[in-house]
Amino acid sequence: MTENPKPGLMRNLPLLIILAAAAVGAFTLREYLSFDALRDNREALIAFRDANFVLTVLGFVLAYVVIVGFSLPGALIATLTGGFLFGTFAGSLFSVTGATLGAAIIFLAARHGLGDRLKARMDASQGAINKIKRGLDENQWSMLFFIRLVPAVPFFVANLIPAFLAVPLHRFVISTFLGIIPGSLVYSSVGAGLGEVFARGETPDLGIIFEPHILVPILGLSALSLLPVLVKAVSGKKDLTK
Repeated sequence: MTENPKPGLMRNLPLLIILAAAAVGAFTLREYLSFDALRDNREALIAFRDANFVLTVLGFVLAYVVIVGFSLPGALIATLTGGFLFGTFAGSLFSVTGATLGAAIIFLAARHGLGDRLKARMDASQGAINKIKRGLDENQWSMLFFIRLVPAVPFFVANLIPAFLAVPLHRFVISTFLGIIPGSLVYSSVGAGLGEVFARGETPDLGIIFEPHILVPILGLSALSLLPVLVKAVSGKKDLTK
């Protein structure tokens, strides 16, 4: 006898928990995960870091995992906090590590609930949907890096799409870790300069990533990530003309 498949509710339970936590967090945590909260608690955070550095690092990474893994508000503020507490490069490393682990949680939850069934339906489909699926399968690395590098792609969406397309976990983790480094470095550098911002009583420019001197290089990396796709497309056309 074959085992009965898991009931739909149980199969989707991890993803449902994440969505419920995201909805609750959106209404209850915004004032706690905000720039004002960071400004008001900066001295206590610095004192705790100085007295318990390793514990602060572990606590920060864990908090980032929870924020991203449950799609809670405050990921940007967390990145600023990392830069503020640990400096640009160390803060970025800790932020990227926490974000990647949190993203893996969403990825696995989505795959467990919907990914396998959606992949099976797409594989069995005909026409445009099947062609899109095959195109993505053939260019997974390029597409994964592209959706991570482009600032316009929401982080949560970039976690779900690979899960629904049966991307291997190791590809998802590697592309997430490397792909979010540029943006993380930008905001960590802003966080590293928050001491002066606080002293002047100002707020940081969080739109800095859209400044031309920052956005253009990131878009350049995005275009570079698509280069293998373009090369393969051109090569395919040449083969057809022979």
